[in-house]
Amino acid sequence: MKKLLLVIAMVAAGFTANAQEANGQTAKGKWLVEGNTGFGAAHGAATGFYLSSEDMPGGGSVTSWGIGAEAGYFIMDDLAIKLGLGYNDRGADDAFSYKIGAKYYISSMIPVQIDYSGASYDAYDASFLGFQAGYAIFLGDMVSIEPGLRYNLGLGDTEDFNSFQLNVGFALHF
Repeated sequence: MKKLLLVIAMVAAGFTANAQEANGQTAKGKWLVEGNTGFGAAHGAATGFYLSSEDMPGGGSVTSWGIGAEAGYFIMDDLAIKLGLGYNDRGADDAFSYKIGAKYYISSMIPVQIDYSGASYDAYDASFLGFQAGYAIFLGDMVSIEPGLRYNLGLGDTEDFNSFQLNVGFALHF
């Protein structure tokens, strides 16, 4: 029983130390640069790194990939306004994508984000309203890993392409 209490106390102390360390990294006036990996259907408006293959109705498949990055500026403690750019290739069709949104760190370590992303392809326009939440693991003064879940709500031409994603984000804090 004493060992269990000791382990619980150590974990609680670790979370407290993590929150205290993180507070300076999410302070007003700081910058955030992120690279995200997405596991799940991205449907072509991503500003992170992904690779997917989809079976098409009637046979065949399409391999899609994307590359991109996001940056943000903390306008107040724990709240960043973000912008992202990416390149997406969907077989014979490609497009540049964009994202604009806001990210808030609850207790300086639980990031939640809402954003709008889009891209224009020859056959359709992809646009999504995204909701994301996770946990920030700060590895030092400038680096964090942020695993999380994301839901993309399709809009317009992509209204039938709602999707969940598992993301692993890598962030630099300046």
